[in-house]
Amino acid sequence: MTEIIKYDRSMQTQWNEFALQSRNGTFLHRREYMDYHSDRFTDCSLIALHDGKPCAMLPACVDGDTLWSHRGLTYGGWLLPYKHFDAAVMLEVMDAAVMWMRDNHLNRLVYKPVPHIYHRYPCEEDLYALFRHGATLTETNISTTIDLTHPIPLDRGNKSGANAARKAGIIVGPSDDWQGYWELLSSLLGERYDTRPVHTLDEMQLLQSRFPKEIRLYTATLGQEILAGVVMYLSVPVAHCQYIGASRQGKDSKALTLLFQHLIQESKSMGFRYFDFGISNEDHGRYLNEGLVRQKSRLGGRGITYNTFEILL
Repeated sequence: MTEIIKYDRSMQTQWNEFALQSRNGTFLHRREYMDYHSDRFTDCSLIALHDGKPCAMLPACVDGDTLWSHRGLTYGGWLLPYKHFDAAVMLEVMDAAVMWMRDNHLNRLVYKPVPHIYHRYPCEEDLYALFRHGATLTETNISTTIDLTHPIPLDRGNKSGANAARKAGIIVGPSDDWQGYWELLSSLLGERYDTRPVHTLDEMQLLQSRFPKEIRLYTATLGQEILAGVVMYLSVPVAHCQYIGASRQGKDSKALTLLFQHLIQESKSMGFRYFDFGISNEDHGRYLNEGLVRQKSRLGGRGITYNTFEILL
């Protein structure tokens, strides 16, 4: 029999160990990452017990009559173990979870599965269970990803641009100047989109202090000036880009191109399977920034999707 229980903070160590040993968990699923914004989301993570032992865990939060997996994360989804778990067990888990949600007066599940590039071993039993429960696809965002085992080279124009930036004396590499880059990034987002980074500087520095190996800032500089930057989220097997930004001079001098060339090469040498530039959508996938997709494609990336499903209970 499968039983569903709600996570509480006394289970943090057990949760983190399970996420680490799962087929599809990343550092985003660790409680030190999930709980940094606990003031904004009401946690309602679930643990599935099979014969009294955890067999699956769902990072989730609740808002009204809806269970989200998870609104504060890029992706949620059931975290699944390597052993003693197959599609039949997944159906039992989903059946039990749906019954638990109904018993707790929840009428909707919004579910964001972990994209397949993050799987350390095939892990799509949850997609089958969604189908069996009549889930509908409600959102698709397109990301651009390089398979580092067989990378498509940069096109001629980007190679030429990276060489020109290097000859101009632009230096690329890791940086600790979070404040300097956040000032540049905030200025760029404010001017172009009248918005600001999702994370504040204090939040990013907090997360980076908790995950110094997984969250890293890389910049392209000329002298003391930051021309471009990228925040990297490193989760084996994916090196994922966050918060890409470049000043006007950074774009004109191809500083960002040189930085990407460096990051792609470094990610491959570090043993990552994929280099993910991130999505190029707005309005929940309904708008595609075609120019941005084209730029990423010219760097060797091709499309993968980040999907969202919905089950009405």
